[in-house]
Amino acid sequence: MPEGPELHLASLFVNRMCEGLVFTGAVEKSEVNKNPEVPFCCDAYIIKAQSRGKEVILTLTPFKNDGDSKRKVGKQTQHPMDVVFRFGMSGFFRFTSEDDLPKHAHLRFYTNERPRRVLSFEDTRRFGSWQANGTWQKDRGPCVMFEYESFRENVLSNLSDKAFDKPICEALLNQKYFNGIGNYLRAEILFRLQIPPFVKARTVLEGIELKNEDKKEIKKTTDTAGKKGVKVETPDLLSLCHTVPLEVVKLGENGYKPAKAEYSVLQAWMQCYCVDGMNSLSDHNGRTIWFKGDPGPMVPKGAKSRKHKWKIQKDHDYTDSKKAKKTHTESIAIEKPAKKKDNIKVKKESATSKAQGGSKKQKKDTKRVSKEPADENTKSKKQGKRSSKVPPRTGTNKIKGQHVEEVIKTKRNSVTCKESATKAKPQRRSSGTRGGRSR
Repeated sequence: MPEGPELHLASLFVNRMCEGLVFTGAVEKSEVNKNPEVPFCCDAYIIKAQSRGKEVILTLTPFKNDGDSKRKVGKQTQHPMDVVFRFGMSGFFRFTSEDDLPKHAHLRFYTNERPRRVLSFEDTRRFGSWQANGTWQKDRGPCVMFEYESFRENVLSNLSDKAFDKPICEALLNQKYFNGIGNYLRAEILFRLQIPPFVKARTVLEGIELKNEDKKEIKKTTDTAGKKGVKVETPDLLSLCHTVPLEVVKLGENGYKPAKAEYSVLQAWMQCYCVDGMNSLSDHNGRTIWFKGDPGPMVPKGAKSRKHKWKIQKDHDYTDSKKAKKTHTESIAIEKPAKKKDNIKVKKESATSKAQGGSKKQKKDTKRVSKEPADENTKSKKQGKRSSKVPPRTGTNKIKGQHVEEVIKTKRNSVTCKESATKAKPQRRSSGTRGGRSR
């Protein structure tokens, strides 16, 4: 996109918009575009357009008034100039007022009126190009739409060319032989003839050549409706390269509206390209070919299918990042109370462990008071570096002493040996009240 039909529709658009208008001044080029300047300046000139395959020529012809011959005009072009345009992927012409000049209008032609209007070449991606004082490109063949006989002869007389060693889907994009055919047209042509896209081009085209050599005329068959005497041409690949683009031309501007980015009519006309249920693969040049059924024996290794192009793609990155941020904040909100609970549990566990440690310590004291034999392992764990000669400090806190006495009493009742209990009494008094050493 755009292809031969679109460029022809662009030429028709220019001729319709510029009919009866006089342009003036210099041709302006935008500063950001890298294409060359167009050295044309004239007080009055007219513009006409014509297309050939994937090229459009604007002819700038000076308009001579009666007063022009009497006065000299400095720095003005007195001869017509042809400017050749190639649209690339997104180029097209627009005709607007000077105030509504498009942002990507890279070449501008101003009318001789007030307020001024502008014919501009708009190209968002800047893949399009132009050439001042240019001609049709020599490497391009005859136009498939308007030079059909020359186009057909050019292909069939050069089948020995290496270009036809490639798959037919790739050969159809070679503008040296198929000037005007592009990506969507090749898909529609091959689909109507049920030709696999990755079959050798020469294999497909040699059959057409043999038919013409044997019968010296185009094959005729009766109409499928059964009407007697009505003869129609059997379509072959070359004839469809001529008729299918003309079908798009018949759709007119309703089929192709690049200024409004509307292609609904063209999309409804398509039978294969970007149609649901069709297969797609990338060819050896990385271009996507749409087809149905078997792709053929010359499929590139590792070829991958492509996504549907006509679907309106949302800003997935924006929505996904927005969702991700939302879920991230939600997860944080959920985790915070969980962490608080964990902290509470940890505090409770530490408190209980301290209480247990205190009770163990108290039991240790009671064991030391009762002079019961203790294991060396437990003694080393509980006492640590403290020597056995120095008892723990007690008696400074009366409440603790009372608590220890109660524990000792309960412990004393549980002890079966009376001798150990009686021996523990004087040591309890001395440690609890006087803070002296145990005897």
